[in-house]
Amino acid sequence: MSLISNMLGDNNEPLDPFLSLVNKCPVLNTPTDWKITPEAHVFTADLPGLKKDEVKVEVDEGRVLQINGERKADGESDGDTWHRVEQCRGRFMRRFKLPENAKTDEVKASMENGVLVVKIPKQEVKKPEKKVIEIQGN
Repeated sequence: MSLISNMLGDNNEPLDPFLSLVNKCPVLNTPTDWKITPEAHVFTADLPGLKKDEVKVEVDEGRVLQINGERKADGESDGDTWHRVEQCRGRFMRRFKLPENAKTDEVKASMENGVLVVKIPKQEVKKPEKKVIEIQGN
């Protein structure tokens, strides 16, 4: 067997270990960006083919934003034969630990064209005051 044939997968296509992992793992197949603006933390997740009622967004007491849902398989008919399956199906969940300045009681989420946007306003966090300590002694 040649080196080239060892690098080819099914259908003589190049094997890419990362892409193979992405296709098997729903979490890696749910790309999410986290942007911090002066006013808010903004999360944007690509969820193609999902409707807003198929996605759940929540913040738990530990200040963790959780986005989860399920990509369901298309309806199948008897006699169907799949030539190739690349779309990831199944449950997915993404979790993000939120910083102290996130106003977790004011989270807003919207979804349009398979893109989920979660906005969490920021609040001013008081920094502890510096205390000057007088040094005793000679």
